[in-house]
Amino acid sequence: MNARYIRWFREISIKDVPLVGGKNANLGEMYRALTPLGVRVPNGFAVTSEAYRYLLTANQAWDKLHEILNGLDPDDVADLQRRGKAARELIRSLTIPDDLKKEILAGYAALKAEYGEDVSLAVRSSATAEDSPNASFAGQNDTYLNIRGEQALLDAYLRCMASLFTDRSIHYKIDHGFDQFKVYNSAVIMKMVRSDIGASGVMFSLDTETGFRDVVFINAAYGLGENVVQGAVDPDVFYVHKPTYEKGYRAVLKRRLGSKKIKMILSEELNTDNIAVEYTRNVPTSDDERSHYAISDDDVMILADYAIKVERHYQQIHGDANHPMDMEWAKDGIDGQLYMVQARPETVHSQQKGTVLERYILLDHPKPLVSGQAVGTKIAAGRVRVINDVSELPTFQDGEVLVSDTTTPDWEPVMRRASAIVTNSGGRTCHAAIVAREMGLPAIVGTGNATECLTTGELVTVSCAEGEIGHVYPGKLNWKVERIDLSHLPRPQTELMINLGNPDQAFSNAALPADGIGLARMEFIINTAIQAHPRALLEPDKLDESERAQTAELTRPFDGDGRRFFVTTLSEGIATIAAAVWPKPCVVRTSDFKSNEYARLIGGRHFEPQEDNPMLGFRGAARYSHPDYVEAFALECAAIKRARETIGMDNIIPMIPFCRRVDEAQRTLQTLAANGLERGKNGLKVYMMCEIPNNVIQADAFAQHFDGFSIGSNDLTQLTLGVDRDSDKVAFDYDERDPGVLEMMRLTVAACKRNGIHSSICGQGPSDYPEVAEFLVRHGIDTLSLNPDALLSTWAKVVEIEKSLQQA
Repeated sequence: MNARYIRWFREISIKDVPLVGGKNANLGEMYRALTPLGVRVPNGFAVTSEAYRYLLTANQAWDKLHEILNGLDPDDVADLQRRGKAARELIRSLTIPDDLKKEILAGYAALKAEYGEDVSLAVRSSATAEDSPNASFAGQNDTYLNIRGEQALLDAYLRCMASLFTDRSIHYKIDHGFDQFKVYNSAVIMKMVRSDIGASGVMFSLDTETGFRDVVFINAAYGLGENVVQGAVDPDVFYVHKPTYEKGYRAVLKRRLGSKKIKMILSEELNTDNIAVEYTRNVPTSDDERSHYAISDDDVMILADYAIKVERHYQQIHGDANHPMDMEWAKDGIDGQLYMVQARPETVHSQQKGTVLERYILLDHPKPLVSGQAVGTKIAAGRVRVINDVSELPTFQDGEVLVSDTTTPDWEPVMRRASAIVTNSGGRTCHAAIVAREMGLPAIVGTGNATECLTTGELVTVSCAEGEIGHVYPGKLNWKVERIDLSHLPRPQTELMINLGNPDQAFSNAALPADGIGLARMEFIINTAIQAHPRALLEPDKLDESERAQTAELTRPFDGDGRRFFVTTLSEGIATIAAAVWPKPCVVRTSDFKSNEYARLIGGRHFEPQEDNPMLGFRGAARYSHPDYVEAFALECAAIKRARETIGMDNIIPMIPFCRRVDEAQRTLQTLAANGLERGKNGLKVYMMCEIPNNVIQADAFAQHFDGFSIGSNDLTQLTLGVDRDSDKVAFDYDERDPGVLEMMRLTVAACKRNGIHSSICGQGPSDYPEVAEFLVRHGIDTLSLNPDALLSTWAKVVEIEKSLQQA
């Protein structure tokens, strides 16, 4: 006989939201359509919204519920708390009708037959309005885990139904225009994935902050997923590049080790009736757990596969390529398998239409008070309000900056009145981040110490416009907002690329209409992410005790392997920059630290010479085949090779800096080839920086060994004029617009044309001086590479120049 009030996952689809709620509908859709494609979804069933209505009708509870909730003032926190508590107590007191009880317990028996008598259950709420494209209901209703036994299951069902009236859920429905009495609740009853002894997290089929669509973004932590969702833990972060994954490449694009200081586990204790009851609690993670990633790279690849399949399936259902997904996953500590436990439409970037680019640009840069992970890309200012406890929420004033250890869904009535949100804990998929994103607020999470460093009443500026790291600055700073309609932007014939060295800013610049990246500097990645001299990682025995401790800490996630740490970190940094423009070209300049700069890296003082004039010393190509650096350069080559061949960024073009002589160029190319980077093999192009007068004088000879020149106007200017740009005594003579410097540039462009190779400029000149850009365009340069903030203004100028040339 067919059940009236339950539906198995195999029987339901996304069309059944009115019957089983958003969570159940999505679980059923995945179980039915994606399990055959290899996406693991635990089996289960829905107790329908009809059952919820039947429960209230059979107990004559509708009128009582109206009496409790009619006349509610959602902005009166005390009134909201009083009425919400009464509504929940009413629902929990109801008696489950016998026929409904019989169906639920029959479903439980079927799950025990499938998974074994010891199977434990997850009982989750699934409201009929949740998980829609414009309202996620994230964390609004309750979940009960590791449920065993018939009475425990029935009690968890009633508690789930009651959670439709948590304070946060009542307020959320009002904010989004839902009728309290027409949003019905359904329950998910499914096999419990034992992530309490495994790992769990969330993932999105895009970058949550920038909307960059070409990546899967994964968060991971030990234990149950509640800590990740609520922001109680700083999780590990992984990115996978979807286009290259689908071409067969299997490698993490980018990763960040989270602190993961706690994990949520299940515990059992006896209640007052001497009955064993499951509850959750947080315990500290071990040092070893904190210093390693919660999941393996193989796990990341499986999750990326799940995410891509889920997104593609929902795109097909909706007939819409703009359908990014927000998903939850769990790794079972018993069977070691990864499961999808929730999927819903992403609620922010999926709603954005059109081609208008909005960029917030901070104009002042004082020292920040506190920093953390940026949520969104906006800037806001306001006075700080530190909230240490929920009892302090009524003190919050409109427009203040909410500062707290973490937030929960109960805080949402206050969060929507904030100008910005800053928390001590959490990652970019925690509750505070999700809500801030939906509300269009800038937020900074995972600062570690915001409640200690910021004081109630002080005026601050919260900036999320500087990449993945957000900063809280003192005072109200100046900023501007650029809004450009890209659909009406005419494309110039001259290619316009951007200079970019910081991988954390790559995705935020991906929306710019650039033709690629003309200069990605290795030095930034080495300086910020690696921090140690490459030889210090290869030869730790030459370091002092303090330096060895520092390098040991850096390499702990890689089991102390300095080589693997350097190559993986550098390759992922390079690949992240390249991914932002893939398959357009990304020109990566090999390291060009001066000896004094290398010496400042951890351990660098042991391997670098003391030079009176490092600007003209042991730098650039001179290092690459020199005995003092050749092994370190091999690490750089291995990173480029890994980024191209393992991660799949075949758009990377290495570029050699400060190459003084033609025979040095030949030696450098031989060294590249010896390290697996042979020019012409696997489509590899190699460029040279044209920044030494000899590069211009012997341009025809150098051109025989490279596929393109990129003018380095900074060094070319100082060497043409004989001016040390680091000396404040003669810096006034440094000017890229000098006729002699411009002639050097013209000769370089002409030589490239003559030899049939690519010509470009990546120095500061065109970004600072429009007349330099105009000069180069008039002489037919192929590409200008500019700082991102100069791209759009230069774009308009280049279009105007080209138009005048055509008319002439």
